[in-house]
Amino acid sequence: MGNQTRIIKIDGMTCGGCVASVHNATADIDGLDDISIELADNQATVTFDDSKTSAETIAAAIDDAGFDATVTNA
Repeated sequence: MGNQTRIIKIDGMTCGGCVASVHNATADIDGLDDISIELADNQATVTFDDSKTSAETIAAAIDDAGFDATVTNA
C-alpha cells in the first residue's frame, strides 16, 4: 500500500528524556519514515511504509522501552 500515518497514544512520558527514549526505541525500525512526539499530548504521529512495518510494531517497540503505547484509529 505504501506510506501510512497513524497516531500512537503513549502513557508514561513525563519529560524530554522520555521523548528521547521513545526516539531511541524506534530509531532502528525498518520502514519508519518519521515520528513526531508530542509530550504535552502524550502521543506520537508516525509515518511508515506498511510493506515493511506496522503501527502495532512501532507501538510494541515503545512498550518495550517502558511506556504504554496504544495505536488509535486516527
